[in-house]
Amino acid sequence: MMGRTPLGRQFGWLWAAYAVSAYGSGLGFGALPLIAVLALHADPAEVSALSATGPAVGALIAVPLAPWVEFRRKRPVMITMDLTRFAVMATIPVAYAFGRLSFVQLLLVSAVVAAAKIAFNAASGAYLKALVPPDDLLVANARFESTNWSSIAVGPPLGGAAIGLFGPVTTVLADALSYLLSALGITAIRGREEAPQPTGKSPVRAGALLDGWRHIMRDPGLRALYLNNLLVSGLIMATEPLLAVLLLRQLGFAPWQYGLAFAAPCLGGLIGSRLARRVVARYGRHTVFRTVGTLRAVWLIGLAFVRPGVVGLVTVMAVELAIIINMSLYTPVLATYRLERTPKHLVARTLTAWSIGQQAAIAVLTALAGLLADVTSPRTALTVAGLLILTTPFLLPRRTHTPQHEPEPAPYNGPAEQRNSGSR
Repeated sequence: MMGRTPLGRQFGWLWAAYAVSAYGSGLGFGALPLIAVLALHADPAEVSALSATGPAVGALIAVPLAPWVEFRRKRPVMITMDLTRFAVMATIPVAYAFGRLSFVQLLLVSAVVAAAKIAFNAASGAYLKALVPPDDLLVANARFESTNWSSIAVGPPLGGAAIGLFGPVTTVLADALSYLLSALGITAIRGREEAPQPTGKSPVRAGALLDGWRHIMRDPGLRALYLNNLLVSGLIMATEPLLAVLLLRQLGFAPWQYGLAFAAPCLGGLIGSRLARRVVARYGRHTVFRTVGTLRAVWLIGLAFVRPGVVGLVTVMAVELAIIINMSLYTPVLATYRLERTPKHLVARTLTAWSIGQQAAIAVLTALAGLLADVTSPRTALTVAGLLILTTPFLLPRRTHTPQHEPEPAPYNGPAEQRNSGSR
């Protein structure tokens, strides 16, 4: 079983730090849009602007951070980014307590958190590749994926209940504290981390900012997966603020019901992530990219048919469950392939470029969806997003390239299955 593979104490601390921040973010799932709706009475365009502008500005801030992350030890970078997120998130409950919370502050916090998240993920991906043997990277990525979905399954219902009992900023405080605990967990990792070695070119040259994108675009497999991921992630995330307005304001769902609608299906993430290694071993990575990559795109249109009451709640949960099972199987395989295809000296810049592109796509599509919802209705915008995502499987690669040091997985042979090489 995948869960029995020992990955060492250092990975254990990294995983624990990730789990703490993931569960904190689970409690605060959709917290800023919820605060905008419940505390600041924002309209659909403003809620979409919050979900779009913050990540877009954060992506711009993260561009010059990529070389800085690449050529520094990764643990101090991760700790710094955790402490930054703790500090800026903590300003929200303080401002709310003094009656000074504003929409502009939510935008600023969203931007800083987005930039810090990109830098943290780039550093943690590079650190993971150095920490875990190549054969175990898929196992490690699947564990992170499983933790992510379990945190969303548990967090939002508790967060919704906390909002109902203690007010709209309660979960933001919990999220902030989780970053502080994550920083402490990373500090507990022992062992000397080697300083990155220069590659002969100045890391501060202007071209270094674009090296991640150059690597992605020159690799046929990564390029196709990247373009597909931009649209799929952007369209799925563009529905979040639309659903917040539709469910909370127009259909009259309570905050705990809104949280439950997204939390319960996340148990499907445990299924997909635990199957990832076995499915790749049996069917091959290319089949996962083509088949599962297609299946994750066909369900979103179902959100256009949400109705009030129990039927509407079940509809949202069924759609989200189908999407999440496929995404949780697909994502660790993609993460592993991306690491395998990227040289060590380019990992942080490649992951930063990937995240920036994803954040930019989410920002643009969320803004467009918000404008469309403002002109028409949230339901119409959900329908358009559901139809557009049906075109994304055409961007999936017709074939993927095997890393030069890794063979394609052999056919699945039961419990004695070979380990699939990892990458991200």
